Amino acid sequence: MLIARRRAVLGAALAAPWVAHAQGFPTRPLRLVSPFNPGGAIDVLNRLLAERLGADLGQPVVVEARPGANTVVGAEAVARAAPDGHTFMVTTNSTHTNNPALMPNLPYDPVRDFSPITLLSMGTIVLCAPRAAPFDDMRGFLGWARARPRTTFGSWGVGSAGHLYGAKIGAQENVALEHVPYRGEQPAIQDVLAGRLDMTFASPVGARPQQQAGALKLIGVPAAQRSVALPDVPTIAEQGMTGYDMGLFVAAWAPGGTPAPVVARLHQAFVRVVAEEAIREAMLRQGQRPVVSTPEELAATVARDTPRWAELIRLTGARAE
Repeated sequence: MLIARRRAVLGAALAAPWVAHAQGFPTRPLRLVSPFNPGGAIDVLNRLLAERLGADLGQPVVVEARPGANTVVGAEAVARAAPDGHTFMVTTNSTHTNNPALMPNLPYDPVRDFSPITLLSMGTIVLCAPRAAPFDDMRGFLGWARARPRTTFGSWGVGSAGHLYGAKIGAQENVALEHVPYRGEQPAIQDVLAGRLDMTFASPVGARPQQQAGALKLIGVPAAQRSVALPDVPTIAEQGMTGYDMGLFVAAWAPGGTPAPVVARLHQAFVRVVAEEAIREAMLRQGQRPVVSTPEELAATVARDTPRWAELIRLTGARAE
């Protein structure tokens, strides 16, 4: 790939002086690329992180929102940036685990074009039904849905975690589910409340207010652990169904070829910032469990999860719109 070749040449040229002068990094303001719409959950988190990272690194960290194409626009901007540590990205797992299977002509290589920094959090989504639904758990939902010619469910887009998990439920549990994609989770939630949609997947932060208002039932969480924001909602696995335990993670990445001492400095800053109470509380409110990792552990997580997401995408036949 052209980006990867350019990155290797530029990275090699920059590596020697940065190894010698890593203690001086950073030398100017940094750019945190946020590949999401301003005001969204991860973009809000990025702005909190930027403020604290700037204090730790001794230089301002400016958030640059680059939304579009399921994070591809922002990711490509980082892949093409100089590998000197002054540009980096915080994004969800979709950038690295889902997009390669969704988009055959992806303009970046998820391995070669990025240097992993650290995991930041593990998140969950939740399956929601209207309060009047005649069931309270996954088994009840499946029995109800099997007695119907079709049941609709929503998500925030083709190839999203909600779409893929819904397709897996349909195929694995032998129930006719029809996916309805939306531009965001709130329009789908509103259609459930209005009776135009049977079910939807949503984030904990998006679903919880409607549950507390008595308008939604939260049926199950497709994750290995219960959501920290929804401790009263059982996982799908707890309800006797297997294979719904793939984590949704948020992580930080630098351009491929960024020298190891510079990655290490960014890693140290992220670890310290995520340990701050205000940042941890903000993550927990969003339904994210704060975690950190080594760069190697982040790379191993992507390598482990990518084939599983690719199989779900193959199952659905999903392609980027």
